[in-house]
Amino acid sequence: MALCDEFTARLKAAMIAKDAASVSAIRMITAKLKDTDIAARPKGITAVPDEDILSMLRGMVKSRRESVDLYRQGNRPELAAKEEAEIAIIESFLPTQMDEAGVSEAVLAAIAETGAQGIKDMGKVMAVLRAKHAASLDMSKAGPLVKQHLAM
Repeated sequence: MALCDEFTARLKAAMIAKDAASVSAIRMITAKLKDTDIAARPKGITAVPDEDILSMLRGMVKSRRESVDLYRQGNRPELAAKEEAEIAIIESFLPTQMDEAGVSEAVLAAIAETGAQGIKDMGKVMAVLRAKHAASLDMSKAGPLVKQHLAM
């Protein structure tokens, strides 16, 4: 099932279940998706690819995590809890992320595949990781690990 169809199906299910938090979060996702779709039209893209939707969802999660930190610093736990609930709903549409052992294994495999010798080859390694594991690998966690392995 395409992600757009999944959003619609989950929205209907949340509305039937009278789950206000899920309805709100999924409507927010679909609004952001429409903005992305409108922005892509001048480029000749008729339907936003799932990879772009996943990237959009990751960006939404990242901004909400930053908001959670700010709300906690500002002593607003109720707003932080609301953001965390939205994060959980958004993440339910994302593929499961690799654990640390999986990330390390993928990094070592990419280094071996590219024959990288030092930091100057980091771009090649990151490109291989992005090509093979873009959906299931958090690149912000992989970058420092690649740098660490290449610095040895």
